[in-house]
Formats: sequence, C-alpha cells, structure tokens
Amino acid sequence: SLCCVTVNHILLMMLVLIVCLLLHSKLFRGPSRPKLKRTERASKGLVEKAAEGEDDIPVVICAAEERMGGAMATINSIYSNTDASVFFYIVTLRDSIKLTRPSCKILEFNPMVLKGKVKPDSSRPDLLHPVSTHIHSHRKVIYLDDDVIVQGDIKDLYHTKLEKGHAAAFMVRSMGMQTTYMGFLNYRKQEVRDLGINPSDCSFNPGVFVADIGEWKKQKITKQLEKWLQENLKENIYSSAMAGGVSTPPMLIVFHDEYTIINPLWHVRHLGWSPDARYSETFLQGAHLLHWNGRFKLWDYPCVHLDRWEKWFIPDPTGKFLLVRPEGKI
Repeated sequence: SLCCVTVNHILLMMLVLIVCLLLHSKLFRGPSRPKLKRTERASKGLVEKAAEGEDDIPVVICAAEERMGGAMATINSIYSNTDASVFFYIVTLRDSIKLTRPSCKILEFNPMVLKGKVKPDSSRPDLLHPVSTHIHSHRKVIYLDDDVIVQGDIKDLYHTKLEKGHAAAFMVRSMGMQTTYMGFLNYRKQEVRDLGINPSDCSFNPGVFVADIGEWKKQKITKQLEKWLQENLKENIYSSAMAGGVSTPPMLIVFHDEYTIINPLWHVRHLGWSPDARYSETFLQGAHLLHWNGRFKLWDYPCVHLDRWEKWFIPDPTGKFLLVRPEGKI
C-alpha cells in the first residue's frame, strides 16, 4: 500500500541519518557470535545474539511492522547461504520491536531527527514518537531493503572493493525503468539546474548498497543528505509522487558520479514492477541477490517468482504475517 511504501522510505532515511553513528558508538565490544554449521542454521533459524563482534559482517535492514515478515525471509536467506559471521541491525519503529527482538539487534530510532527535514506523514503520527538509537562501530556496512532475497554468499558483497574516495557502492538502474535523474529531480527549479547534473544521467538504486564508514564520516555524507532534505522542504525540488519517496533523491544528488558500481548479479532488480514480467530460470539461478522493488511485493499476490522467496519464508508466530496465496495459484 502507499502508506507502507511511505513508511519504508522514512525508515530508509532514518538509516541514512544514523549510518555515520557507526563510528561513534561506545558500546561494549563483545565476542563474535559462534559460527553455526549451515544445517544448524537452517534448523535453528534466527538465533538470539548477545553482542556483535569485530569480525561480523554488519547488515542493516529497515522494516515497518507491516513488512517485518519480508525482513525475516531476507535474514534467513542470508544465514542459509554463508558460513560467515553476520550480525543484523533492524531499523524500525517502537511498535515493531516485539516482532523482532528475539532475532536481531533493534535500532530504536527517534523520528524527531526528521523534524524540519521532511513533511510529517499525517497518516502515521506514530512516526513522531521519540525513540533512541545505539549502534556498534564497523569499518563497512551493507544495507538491504526488506524485499530482497540473497542467494549468494553475503561476504562476497561485503568485500566489494570501493574505489578510492568513494563512500558507497550502488547498482546503476537498468534500461526501461525509472532510470535517469529526470525521474527524481524537479528540473524546473533553478536550484536543481544549478547542480549541473545532466537530467539524462543514469540514476542508481539505493535499495542495496555497501558503505565505507570511514569515507562516509570524512566526507560528512550525513550532513550533505540532511541539507538536501531541508532544501526540498523549502523548495520542493523533488516529491514523493515524482521520486518514489524522500530517501532516493538526496542520495542521488550527494553521490552523483561518486560511487562504485556493484556487480550486477548482486542486485537483480525490478521483480516487483509487473506481475507478468519474468526472468529466465537460468538467469535466476545465477543471480546472487533478487530485489522485488516496485508495487508487486513478494508477500502479496500477484507477484513473480514467489518460489524464490517462499523457500526462505519463516512463519510468524504472532500470526500477523502469513504466507497466503489465492486458492489454485502457484
């Protein structure tokens, strides 16, 4: 629904605003989580982790309560396809914590930091409830949307070599979709034209990215992103209707021509753009990460390649997130 999409874009913006805090947390550095054999992970599912360690691969996922089942499937797919030690951070609102606390570390974020930077969502007043965030420090971090399934070994994505001076690595948008800066920025505004960004330049998809925290801090990326949030509040240089949320346009501006490109197999996108468009089975087998970006989500129907997601689906003991297909549909 539109409300869920809006909430998730707000949560992604929360991630953007807290990612540089990875360098500043002074939490106790506990021991790494003991490694489990792949068969043990499959049987135990998502286990309680006491503390994150230095050698863990940090993966951050933003998820509203309505989409938490998607996030759990994402986590399960990652665990089941790697022998690496992975630690998950779930960025969410207080109302969702009860669904995830047994599984991963929760980042209780205070949406008040968005006050004066984005327009309040009147349909979700709970977005203004004050909460707090504490996060451990890491050299790099992976961010994933909650409508993602990982089929490859997550450590390969984590070891993406970022070019010198780049704070993040993204995947360029493919042909035929919302691919250029024209689709995200309002070029009728002088402030946008003054950026000198060609409206036909290819955009990138921020639903999957690897961030170098040292460069992020050095370049003051968070301050730059906050600046463009505030500028949009004053000048409407982009809009949710045109740009698909508040998080993508500022990232496109800040990282224009200043990012490393992720291996395309680590971000196979657009599975949620149409209930009819499908990839070949051979191509899907070789893809390391599948992303159902678009309106046709993998926990709804209709949606393509549901079998790829159902393989990692975890039943929700609260009964709030169920795997339901119309009778007779496969």
